[in-house]
Amino acid sequence: MQLSLKTIKDPAALRTGCLILPVTEGGALQGGAAVVDRACGLRLSKLIAAEHFSGAAGRTLLAHALPGLAAARVVLMGVGKSGALDAGGWRKSVSAALALSRSTGTVDAVLLIDGVQVKNREEAWLVRQAGTLAVTGSYRYVRTLSKPEPAARLVRLAVARSGKPSRTLAAVLAEGGAIGRGMNLARELGNTPPNICTPRHLAEQARALARRYPKLRCRVLDEKQMLALGMHSLLSVTAGAQEPARLIVLEYRGAAREEQPFALVGKGVTFDSGGISLKPGPGMDEMKFDMCGAASVLGTMQALAETGPKLNVVAVIAACENMPSGSATRPGDVVKSMAGITIEILNTDAEGRLILCDAITYVKRFKPRTIVDIATLTGACVVALGKHATGLFSNDDALAAELLAAGQDAHDRAWQMPLWDDYQEHLKSNFADVANIGGPNGGSVIAACFLSRFATGEKWAHLDIAGTAWDQGPAKGATGRPVGLLVRYLLAQA
Repeated sequence: MQLSLKTIKDPAALRTGCLILPVTEGGALQGGAAVVDRACGLRLSKLIAAEHFSGAAGRTLLAHALPGLAAARVVLMGVGKSGALDAGGWRKSVSAALALSRSTGTVDAVLLIDGVQVKNREEAWLVRQAGTLAVTGSYRYVRTLSKPEPAARLVRLAVARSGKPSRTLAAVLAEGGAIGRGMNLARELGNTPPNICTPRHLAEQARALARRYPKLRCRVLDEKQMLALGMHSLLSVTAGAQEPARLIVLEYRGAAREEQPFALVGKGVTFDSGGISLKPGPGMDEMKFDMCGAASVLGTMQALAETGPKLNVVAVIAACENMPSGSATRPGDVVKSMAGITIEILNTDAEGRLILCDAITYVKRFKPRTIVDIATLTGACVVALGKHATGLFSNDDALAAELLAAGQDAHDRAWQMPLWDDYQEHLKSNFADVANIGGPNGGSVIAACFLSRFATGEKWAHLDIAGTAWDQGPAKGATGRPVGLLVRYLLAQA
């Protein structure tokens, strides 16, 4: 998807396959849309009245070959009541308008944003979101389809406005596109079947990014190297798998070498059977999505490489499979983590925290300014928050506030959960320093408390994306979250 920003004087003269015009609730055409309406002899106003077009957010209407216009088609895009459009409404409107444009088979489209106001948002936010939605809306999974549907022909979108040219808005639009491409990378990796998307495949994708972008550097550790580092907790998860684990280290260097980096840690369980604590059969196919934390980290690093902020970021991805076999770790086994903390494994299906704790310990050697781990960690978080909000846990209130603000800005929202010492009591063990699970209640909090023991002395946050990383049902597939949140957070630090 090619994105551009246009400064226009006469919207009726725009030559495009599809001109997208905002319409407020009640069918009112304002600003540039009204100019277009007059140029075609008020035919748009007549069409709105004839079709009883409400102008509600998300509603669309298509018109062809209107006289007086250079555009081949016009898509009327409802934006709701004047002055009442919120962030979700704008995203809904743009998504619907672009979907209708794609369905026409047009190659290019122009989105007119004159007169559009979103509550508590500046023009730059509208532009960035349009760029992201244009890119993510064009994504289709086709890798393992023998006869995929033809790809949408819409390959160019211009966001048009009156006034003076703006380099700032052009950069914002490009940033939105980079976020969208990062999300699409995360979606593609998440959607790829687990017999293809293995730990080795994730490592290959990281190396490919480093080859493509000069500011990225990649190093991959094998199981022998992890064993030498004392990562017995991570290796206990992969003990029953034939596919060997990988620890992927991907660095973005956009600032001076001596400047402390920000750290991302991603959970990359490419298939989670639960191990000896085997998961129930229904829905187990969705456990290919248990590497979406890792996928979001790779998508974020790609977006950073494209936007080029002046900061350093180090990403560590723990990639493995969790499989049952005669060599698999058993409930009741005790292992020692890289940090020297012994762990009683009471449930082998609580494996994400076992790989993350060693990855968090490893990333400390980079002396990061902050550490954010991202993981599809607990079903309990899905029960608590559903699919709309990512669970956020942190030992630093300032870091938590920055991540929450970034989520609001990206419309990739998180909700802060408690991380109180009261919950730590649930992790007591008679046979090790800590157990890997607690009781039946508060599972997402207890999992975060487990991880917090390995982030001592660091500004650390944990994002539980078990509810937000993929959709179920007819639209089943990876969402690419929380790439938007992470990119906006990191760009704000630059």
